[in-house]
Amino acid sequence: MDPSSMKKSKVEPLGDVLTVLMEELGLGKKLKQYEAVRIWEEVVGERIARVATPSKIINGILIVKVEKSTWRNELSLLKREIIAKINAALKEEIVKDIKFS
Repeated sequence: MDPSSMKKSKVEPLGDVLTVLMEELGLGKKLKQYEAVRIWEEVVGERIARVATPSKIINGILIVKVEKSTWRNELSLLKREIIAKINAALKEEIVKDIKFS
């Protein structure tokens, strides 16, 4: 077969192809949700991360286990700020609410 008669295919970077594939499979949002859990300490700081640990995110609700009720109350007051910081870091509205337990 004559190579000149074959159509030239467009070569795309692997990262771009994987991004498109993940979106088509509906995995992009799941990865962003995982990322929200992963960046918790970076967003809230070491002090809070020592007493409050995110466990999972379900339908935009981040579930965070808190050691003491006094911290749970304090974090409830900071909830909107924490949500805004997480979403800003992700550049997308992934976290809609946080449940402290």
